[in-house]
Amino acid sequence: MTASRFHRAIYTGSFDPITLGHLDVLERVRGMFDEIVVAIGRNPDKKPLFTMEERTDMAVRAIREVVDPESAGIRVETYDGLTVDFARRVEACAMIRGIRNITDLAGESQLAITNRKIAGIETVFIVSGEEYAYTSSSLIRQMAGLGATIDQLATFVPPVVLEAIRQKQSDPVHPLGAVRTDSASD
Repeated sequence: MTASRFHRAIYTGSFDPITLGHLDVLERVRGMFDEIVVAIGRNPDKKPLFTMEERTDMAVRAIREVVDPESAGIRVETYDGLTVDFARRVEACAMIRGIRNITDLAGESQLAITNRKIAGIETVFIVSGEEYAYTSSSLIRQMAGLGATIDQLATFVPPVVLEAIRQKQSDPVHPLGAVRTDSASD
């Protein structure tokens, strides 16, 4: 009998910020692998709302609220560069991608095929819960940037993210605070 292989997967994204949809996917997939690395990457096409350090802290704290990361084999790391290079470095056997709708599936399928071709890594698609089908970090950044209240954001993000957004909205120097100040003066 051969020893079983250790199965590590990476769950990649900018997580700017981490949402309840991300946590839903993580909860659904955590029993499929021995370890999951939540891999926070830099996307040069996006202007981040939160620093890498803030995103890492929020992810660790949000995951801890959902599941004990030690017992579930979940850790959070950041990386620069190509996702497939990070996957090789941590010896991942698969990449996890959350799918919300058919548009996600089309784009993610193309990436999955490319990643398999160039790096030999498989992608596991997890369909999000229906309550998160329209939740995205981009939507949260847009809503917060346009002055959404904490109550309006509460159904999309965990409490740790709400607190971070609240702090940025109360800072008149931060763009989110400037939006709220401008809105109040109208």
